[in-house]
Amino acid sequence: MRNTMRIALPVGVALGLLLAAPAMAIDTVRLPPKAVDFSFEGPFGTYDRGALQRGFQVYKEVCSTCHSLDHIAFRNLGDEGGPGYSEAQVKAIAMGYKVPADPNDKGELFDDKGIRLTRAAGTADYFPAPFANEEAARANNSGALPPDLSMIVKAREGGAHYVYSILTGFHETPPPGFKVTDGKYFNPYFEGWNIGMPNTALTDKAVTYSDGTPATIAQEAHDVATFLSWASDPKMEERKRMGFGVIIFLLILSGILFAAYRKVWKDAH
Repeated sequence: MRNTMRIALPVGVALGLLLAAPAMAIDTVRLPPKAVDFSFEGPFGTYDRGALQRGFQVYKEVCSTCHSLDHIAFRNLGDEGGPGYSEAQVKAIAMGYKVPADPNDKGELFDDKGIRLTRAAGTADYFPAPFANEEAARANNSGALPPDLSMIVKAREGGAHYVYSILTGFHETPPPGFKVTDGKYFNPYFEGWNIGMPNTALTDKAVTYSDGTPATIAQEAHDVATFLSWASDPKMEERKRMGFGVIIFLLILSGILFAAYRKVWKDAH
């Protein structure tokens, strides 16, 4: 019969090992995006023109101070399937921005104070970035680099729902034991829960909507997420119409082919 030998650790040693073990780490995987209804979702979804224009207002008055919109030109605001601005409105919007100017008649790009020469933007110009370069962007945002928003919906898992969740997720309370990093802000919908974007980035009445819509945080987040969805996929409505037309064509073609098949083989034995 085999004897089983047990080794007993002294109580002091066992307690020391227990105290030395690392504390249970908090799982900081971002929460799933919130479920939100967007008009453009689904095979027959379209962009809400009112939401697009309100979302552009939120971007222009709030988000554009830190975030660029590199892939969108002013003229796109008047394109079919977009926010629906008229040509005159697009020109007026563009003229409110300054972009780098071409060399003057002396071939100079800078004035006598070393400041870059600029001009009023035209409809063919793209939205100018809020900072001259990445270094300037980080210097003005505590080392964080604000991402370009023109493709953010496509670039982030969860799309518009992710953007909405981030913008409305700052009111959550950190769980006990979680340390918010200095210079960061708690947001459970961001991976790691520490985010560089200030928790005051979007507030109630951050804008005054021209159509009278109450400007709550939820409304502003919904509208700007809609606008950024369009910026990421400005041809969505055209693509859906084309896809629907292709399906109809294929159904008709299938019917014709089946009828031809029946006629050709009806007398076959």
